[in-house]
Amino acid sequence: MPLHVTDHTWTQTETTVYVNVPLKGARAAGVDVVSTDRYLKLHFPPYLFEAFLFESVDEDKSSAKIGNGVAIFSLPKRTPKLWDHLTITTNDKDTKRAIREEALEKHQQKFSSESKQRSEKRQAEKKFALETMMKLEKEERDKIQQIKEAEREKTSAELAVWQLRHKQDVQREDLNRQAGGNGPAAVRKGETFSDQTASITVFVCLTRSHLVHHDAKRKKDPADIPPPRVSGNIQITFTPRVFPTALRESQAAEEEEWLQKQAEARRVLSADVEELKDLTEEERNPDWLKEKGDKCFAMGDYQGAVNAYSLAIRITKNIPALYSNRAACHLKLRNLHKAIQDASKALDLLTPAVTSNAAARARASIRRGSAFCQLQLYAEGLQDYEAALKIHPDNEALQVDAQRIRDIIQGSSPDPQRNTRST
Repeated sequence: MPLHVTDHTWTQTETTVYVNVPLKGARAAGVDVVSTDRYLKLHFPPYLFEAFLFESVDEDKSSAKIGNGVAIFSLPKRTPKLWDHLTITTNDKDTKRAIREEALEKHQQKFSSESKQRSEKRQAEKKFALETMMKLEKEERDKIQQIKEAEREKTSAELAVWQLRHKQDVQREDLNRQAGGNGPAAVRKGETFSDQTASITVFVCLTRSHLVHHDAKRKKDPADIPPPRVSGNIQITFTPRVFPTALRESQAAEEEEWLQKQAEARRVLSADVEELKDLTEEERNPDWLKEKGDKCFAMGDYQGAVNAYSLAIRITKNIPALYSNRAACHLKLRNLHKAIQDASKALDLLTPAVTSNAAARARASIRRGSAFCQLQLYAEGLQDYEAALKIHPDNEALQVDAQRIRDIIQGSSPDPQRNTRST
């Protein structure tokens, strides 16, 4: 059940009621507020404050300011007068229940209406953005089409000019043949053309002369053609492969992925964690906290080790060794369900399964298997021990423990919970 807040204070004027509620260390983001014309609720687990108001207030003009450890409500009165009490004096549970249910229903309707309005506003903004984008795209297409039309008209005009000039060249050649000449001078014997036509004729003659010269240049003497190159062999030396397995069986990519995940986990900074802002620089280092936890575990201070590992996990949640070591501490403290939870988390983070994290996977499997066995869940425990045996098949201690669990399952062992290893 929630703890009701009773140490609130309130003041009033003829038009407004002010209510101050202490937050008792809660964050502003974790506070749930419900305010209607006759009901006021402030919920910040495990605390609850609710008030069944003495008179009606204007809920649309009401406001709440949350911060600095206190919530301050400003509630404008519908009827300007002084109240005798902040809340109603009746203790009738049915009356209060009816007011609470009506207020919550009204609050839910208001919340749904605001959500619908926000959704409609987002849809309108998306529609406007889409229409604007379509308009811009249409303008761009029209602009491109205008450029194409202009280029087409320009090309058509140039083609018409070229056809006209070609027709004039043909006519000029006919006149030259009729006059008995073959050059620009012969044109003058027939018909007089403009300077522009004469220039075009000279250009055509020069072009023909250039083509004839180019063809003559291409017909070279066979003696000038170089002989074919002498063939030969090129020796290529390949770099030897250092991996013992074939490329299709190599775990190089998985190894690189695993190393990158561990590096990213250790690069997480605690500066963004508001609760840890008072810690020293070394206390923000998860590796330093892990080493401290290892020392506490070696000295038998299992709770201190749990605290060190937990703080490191709050800073970065992606280092599997922190969960695996904390699982070992929980085993010593007989917190078996927590040990299973931490070991499972460690195994989730120890992916992909590669050679570099094989030993860590074996340790986490053994710790979880030991916790299962101590909870008399022998089938689950045997699976974890067999998983560890796949990694260390020659470990005699693991073989003995696994065989003892098999005997327990088959009913041939009288002592089911003794001597399963957890390291």
